[in-house]
Amino acid sequence: MRSVLPALALTLTLLPTLATAQDPGAVLVDFDQKRGGTENMTRLAHVENNPGAWKAADIELEQDPGRPFVYVSGFVNYNFFIYDLTNPSAPRELFQWTIEDPDLHRGIGAMDGKYFKTGGRYYYVQSFQFNPGSPDGDLGAVIFDVTGLPNPASVREVARIRYAASPGGFHNIFAYKHSTGRALLFSTIGGDRALIWDLDKIVSGAPEADWLVGNVPNPTPMRQMGASGYHDFYVGFDPATNTDKFYGAGLGGYSTWDVTDPAAPTLLFTITSLGMDLAHTFTPSPDGRYAVTETEYQYTPLRIWDLQDGQAGRTQNIDQPISAWTSDWRTLPHNHEVRWPYVFVSGYEDGLQVFNLKDPHNPESEGGFYTCNCEHGKGFGGSQETGWQGGPSVMQGAFGVDVRNHDGLVVISDMRTGLWTFRMAGFDGWNGRDHGVPNISSVQDWDRGPERSRPIP
Repeated sequence: MRSVLPALALTLTLLPTLATAQDPGAVLVDFDQKRGGTENMTRLAHVENNPGAWKAADIELEQDPGRPFVYVSGFVNYNFFIYDLTNPSAPRELFQWTIEDPDLHRGIGAMDGKYFKTGGRYYYVQSFQFNPGSPDGDLGAVIFDVTGLPNPASVREVARIRYAASPGGFHNIFAYKHSTGRALLFSTIGGDRALIWDLDKIVSGAPEADWLVGNVPNPTPMRQMGASGYHDFYVGFDPATNTDKFYGAGLGGYSTWDVTDPAAPTLLFTITSLGMDLAHTFTPSPDGRYAVTETEYQYTPLRIWDLQDGQAGRTQNIDQPISAWTSDWRTLPHNHEVRWPYVFVSGYEDGLQVFNLKDPHNPESEGGFYTCNCEHGKGFGGSQETGWQGGPSVMQGAFGVDVRNHDGLVVISDMRTGLWTFRMAGFDGWNGRDHGVPNISSVQDWDRGPERSRPIP
C-alpha cells in the first residue's frame, strides 16, 4: 500500500486531461464494454494466432522496407509465428515453430523476440522461460536464420543459448548494434544482473565459451523480496558523449550504465524512490534527456523523468518524476515504444494507447484501440495446471507493441486475442531529425551503425 498510494495520487491528477482525449463512444464505466477506439486509429487486421485463452507475448517488426515481416512470441504455447505484412490489412502466416515435446515442458514459454542482421544475413532470436527441472530449464534463447523469407523452407535453426548458472531462461532480450560495429544481445536472467552476448560469434560458430562477453549488475536489488535481477532494458547510443548506454529496470529501481566497453560497464546514475519495487520498463527519449518508466502493479501510471542531472553527472540518483500518464487509473499500462514525441503503449486491458510528450510535464493522450475484449480483473496468474488463471489481475490483453519507422505501421500482440495491425492518422513514419532529436529508437541500423555517423542537419 505504501508503494501504491504515491502512484495513485499521480494518476488521479491526470484524469481530466485523459478523459477529454478518449473517444466517448469507446470509454465506458463498465469494463466489460471496452470496445472499439478513437477516430484517429484505424484497425487494419486482427489474427488469432493461437487457440485457447492465451495467445501471445511480445512482438517484433522487421524494419527494412523490403522485408515486411512480423514475429509473434507464442507465450505459454511455447511457439512463435512469422507473418508477411506486405498487405498489413491481411497478414499471411509464413512459418510457425514450437519447442520439441511441448507437453513435457513447464513454464511461461516463448516470451520475447528480436531480429538482427550481421554478415549480410538476417536472424531472429526467440527467448524462452522454462522452469528449473523442466526440459530445457537452462534454455534462454534459440536463434534462427530468416534471410530467405518469405520462403518458409529457408528458415533454419542456428544456435541455442543456454545458461546453466541461472536456470529459468531469459524473460527479456534486446538486440543492439554497438558503436564498435558488433551485434550484441542483452538478456535477463533470474540472478542479479543482465548478460551481454556476442551475436557475431554465436552465428559464426565460435566456441560457446566465447559467446558471453559481459554483464551489467543491478545496483538497486530488493533482496527482501527474494529476487534482485532486471526485468527489462533498452540500449542506445548517446551522440552527445559518443557512448553506448544501457537503461535497465530492475527490482528496486532503474539504472543507467555506460556499456561502451561491454566487458566493463560503468554505472552512471539510478532512479530509486517509493513505488519502484517492481521496476519493469525504462525507455529514454532519443537524446537521453527524458525517460518513460513502468512499474508492474495495478493503478500505476507510466512515470516521466527528466534525466538531465544524472546524464551530466550532477547527481547519482533521481527520485522525483516530472509527470505521469495512464489510460485508466483502474488498470495498468504495460510495454511501450518511444517515437518522440509519441509514446505507443500496450496497455494490457486497454489495448493500444498513444500519448504525446511534446511537453514532457503535461502528457496528452493521442488515441487508442481496445484489443483485449476481456472481463476486468480476470488476468494472468496461477500455474500451468490451473490454466494460468490466477485473478484478480489486470495482466491480460495487450502485451507487446512495435512501430515500423519507415511507414508508421503499428502492431500489437494481445495475450487474449492475438495479433493486431493499425494506422494512426497523421503518423506516416518516424525519423528523429524531423523532430529535432537524434534518429535513435529501439530500431537498429544494422548496416551503418549508430546515429553518430549521421549528425542532425
